[in-house]
Amino acid sequence: MKNKISIFWFRRDLRLEDNVGLYHALSSGVHVLPIFIFDEGILRQLDDKKDKRVDYIHQALQKINDQLKSFGTSLHVYYGDPFKIFKQLSTEFAIHSIFCNRDYEPLAIKRDTSIYNYFKLYNISFKAFKDQVIFDKKDILKKDGSPYTVYTPYAKKWKQILKTEDYKCHKPDYSKFLKTEFKTILSLKEIGFLKTSILFEQPILDIQIIDNYHSYRDYPAKQGTTQLGIALRFGTISIRKCVAFAIKHNETWLNELIWREFFMQILYYFPYVVQQPFKAKYSAIKWKNNEKEFKLWCDGKTGYPIVDAGMRELNQTGFMHNRVRMITASFLCKQLLIDWRWGEAYFASKLNDYDLSANNGNWQWVAGSGCDAAPYFRIFNPILQAEKFDRESLYIKKWVMEFGTNDYPSPIIPHNFARDRAISIFKESIKDNY
Repeated sequence: MKNKISIFWFRRDLRLEDNVGLYHALSSGVHVLPIFIFDEGILRQLDDKKDKRVDYIHQALQKINDQLKSFGTSLHVYYGDPFKIFKQLSTEFAIHSIFCNRDYEPLAIKRDTSIYNYFKLYNISFKAFKDQVIFDKKDILKKDGSPYTVYTPYAKKWKQILKTEDYKCHKPDYSKFLKTEFKTILSLKEIGFLKTSILFEQPILDIQIIDNYHSYRDYPAKQGTTQLGIALRFGTISIRKCVAFAIKHNETWLNELIWREFFMQILYYFPYVVQQPFKAKYSAIKWKNNEKEFKLWCDGKTGYPIVDAGMRELNQTGFMHNRVRMITASFLCKQLLIDWRWGEAYFASKLNDYDLSANNGNWQWVAGSGCDAAPYFRIFNPILQAEKFDRESLYIKKWVMEFGTNDYPSPIIPHNFARDRAISIFKESIKDNY
């Protein structure tokens, strides 16, 4: 007769340290089998077989597997449909419980619900825990029980109810893993991908950068941001560790971490935002959607240096500075009048730290269609933005080699004309729809 085991399913929490779901699994009194599933449905949507995010995940899993070796176990990595893989696992093991950490994206919720319902038929519990956020679901609601849709009161409530217990470190007993023969994980080739230039490094909290975050975060030529987006996205660093550090060192960075949770809550309560504007009246915007201009934006050839620098940085590295993300996004939606969903999809395909809730929330913020968004008439002037945040053009020169030469193109559209056109079209579209 098989001994009962529990399964811990790694997802957006690729670390052993301070992992809430893993802590509870290892505290359950049943030996734990750690697993990870490369979801073929997700991977098949990625056209670039040199996707840096897949390589990053793979390297993080290799590190976990190396750590598990010292505890006499191994990470079991699968490729396929998670539902089918769990059904197969139920024939190989006597499963007592399944543990994981919550995901808030609509498709992930649908996936988890189907697995939960299947195992419920066999009295096998599926337990999901809060790990990638400090507060979720019903933790922060208005007095009438509805979710906040404006950031400022949400952040105020977030800080008011925060206790040290909310960001304490969870230290599991690693001796409770199921003892198994050590084996290497699936290779990138076995899941249909290739090695890239990305190098997984253990995320660190740089005290110098975070202490000065409020002063330098808007200047793309400086190393003024933490660049922990990818680590938070895939959970290679604990949000509790980040919040504890932010409380001690920099409230501006703490506010950015709260924005992250705010957008996750919006996605959880209003899943329609994946496809539609949060504000319904913005569905009537008469976008120009010029494909040639969109291509020039994608390639970083708009004739606006800071926009082009940002897009080239993104295309070459998978990263773009936060301030420049706002400038490039505003340029696409307002100056070129191209649907924010086109830009959102392009960023989703390129950003190493792509996160649905943040990407969607920020694009809708720029377009004016999201909750607590910038008003439609707020339009970044890319020329003034460059003068203010890249005065010596150091960032621009780094990415736009032909800047200042005859090879650099003229602006594809005059800013003042584009600004006036955008305000007029947004105003009329919203008025007509209202």
